[in-house]
Amino acid sequence: MTKTLTIIDIAKLAGVGKSTVSRVLTDDPNVKDSTRKKVQQVIKKSGFVPSKSAQVLGGGNAKVIGIILSRLDSSSENKVISGILDVIYAAGYDALIMEGLFDVKKTKEHLAVLKKRNVDGIILFGFTDCDLTETEKLAHKVVIIAVDNDTVSSVGYDNYGIIEKAMTHIQEQGKQHISYIGVDVKDKTTGLIRLNAYLDCCKLAGITPNFQTGLLNYKSAYDLTDMVLTSETEAIVCASDTLAMGVAKRLQTLGRNDILVSGVGNTELLPFVFPNTFSIDPGYYSVGKTAANLLIQQIRGDRTVTHLTQKVSFPN
Repeated sequence: MTKTLTIIDIAKLAGVGKSTVSRVLTDDPNVKDSTRKKVQQVIKKSGFVPSKSAQVLGGGNAKVIGIILSRLDSSSENKVISGILDVIYAAGYDALIMEGLFDVKKTKEHLAVLKKRNVDGIILFGFTDCDLTETEKLAHKVVIIAVDNDTVSSVGYDNYGIIEKAMTHIQEQGKQHISYIGVDVKDKTTGLIRLNAYLDCCKLAGITPNFQTGLLNYKSAYDLTDMVLTSETEAIVCASDTLAMGVAKRLQTLGRNDILVSGVGNTELLPFVFPNTFSIDPGYYSVGKTAANLLIQQIRGDRTVTHLTQKVSFPN
């Protein structure tokens, strides 16, 4: 029996990596012409026939929705992806997932590839300073998550309400000395809007604000904890579960288990590892389902530009 060749076999015969073969199949413009020709010659000589997945990558006749997320290692974005996939698979579409890494240039390159492959639609995870010029040209074939645009449909999070819910819950427990750790305000949503929500809540309740902002990672939150911590601190509100874990770890090290910590993301690991914590659910899975349903409606003929905001679910 003749062995059916795979992308790995083609890569070995051509002396390149598997990812390079995939990029040739998708006609990625960043592949060197010499490398492209070498791989194409091997494919032609071997009689290699791409699998269904490769046909999806290559454009083919499959119904495909491209998804450009920010980070593959983001637990929150993976929850959104789960919602998207449940909807598009049920509707008969395949998915082509790409990682933008919050990089404007890379995101634009991904959009160009998806456009060249003539995918049926695109769901883009937006971010601060993301260039939406190309998405505007695609009109009804695009839905953006987390960032609004006047000409393209979007589904966003209630960034203000997320922090408002956390502050309300903490104050209902009689706590008034509440600090905050967030993300640099250059990030207009997770950073600026969530910080403003904290400041407004403090003003309304007569609480003296005590906050710091930094990077969206555990270490940043860990290091910033001491800067918002006093002998009177009763709670620390965090802009994300990632930050909350860093804060909770630092408090654990200091033996300050009396301080309540809140996060955003509904990460099951947070309260499991750190009991004196809770997390607000921004509705990641629901956002994914909503974005996918909205895109499919548009693909099927609805040309209405729609902007939706996901309601906040309270704590796990």
